Amino acid sequence: MLNTKYRFYILLTFTLIICGVFIHATLTEEDKQQREFETYYKIYSLAAPNKLVFAGEAVPLLDFDVQERYDREILTNVYWQSQTLLMIKRAYKYFPMIEPILAQNGIPDDMKYLVLAESGLQNVVSPAGASGYWQILEGTAKNYGLEISAEVDERYHIEKSTQAACLYFKEAYKVFNSWSLVAASYNMGIDGVRKQLQQQGVSNYYDLLLNTETSRYVFRTLAIKEIMERPSNYGFNVINKHKYQHIPTVKVKVTRSIADLTKYSLDNGCNYKLLKVLNPWLKSKSLTVSPGKIYFIALPKYKIVATDLVGKLINDTIDLNNTHIPASID
Repeated sequence: MLNTKYRFYILLTFTLIICGVFIHATLTEEDKQQREFETYYKIYSLAAPNKLVFAGEAVPLLDFDVQERYDREILTNVYWQSQTLLMIKRAYKYFPMIEPILAQNGIPDDMKYLVLAESGLQNVVSPAGASGYWQILEGTAKNYGLEISAEVDERYHIEKSTQAACLYFKEAYKVFNSWSLVAASYNMGIDGVRKQLQQQGVSNYYDLLLNTETSRYVFRTLAIKEIMERPSNYGFNVINKHKYQHIPTVKVKVTRSIADLTKYSLDNGCNYKLLKVLNPWLKSKSLTVSPGKIYFIALPKYKIVATDLVGKLINDTIDLNNTHIPASID
């Protein structure tokens, strides 16, 4: 038989359970939701890293202002989960095309993170008219050899626009001898950064007082780099199956004009949508080719190998004349 002490504890426990059920039953839906919110929803501050390096240059984290500016960007990008997750996934698709071009030009690999800060690896247009993955203004694009016409805009060509960005980086580095200043100038312009350095009597980006956008720009790039290199540290877990993959293509060497790209794509086992997705630099449904000019149009390889064109491929390249040319081509 239970003694008095045990009977007391059993009665107390039973009473507390009954009271809890009663209290819970009398809570409004709003009260219940608030309790669940307080129990399950947690937002955490993030520890400052012990060391940050951009393109071989140490970030002066002992400067309280540098710490706070970095903290703003790492929090913004970590807690903007959908945008940052999409950038991580897109990088697997596009970085393999960007990295070799940077290396061939002697540009530090870290400069690839600027393309994420600029566009999130999307072909977007800024209010100022900067366009493409690297967000290049029309005048700047033409200065660095990109073609812009009624039919073509090579700011939307991933390889060619990356090469143009590299030419800019080289020019800016000759002026500043600092990759962080080069990055800042990509946002503000070489003359703008040079003027501020002279007026303020300092020699590095982290000592400059700049407009809000450029003041945040390098720190946004630093935060993106940190998350991209250590995604799981910040709660981003992307399995291989979910990463966006590079799409194998066949390059069509085009030396003649194509009057109807829609018909051309259909006649060669593709469609206009896929042609535009793989060649966003094509602005029109026609392509005029001047004498001596050569373009390469990408078509999805999985489509081409299912046609009679497969036997005409040489190193995944095919001459336009070896494809099915619609009657409207000149």
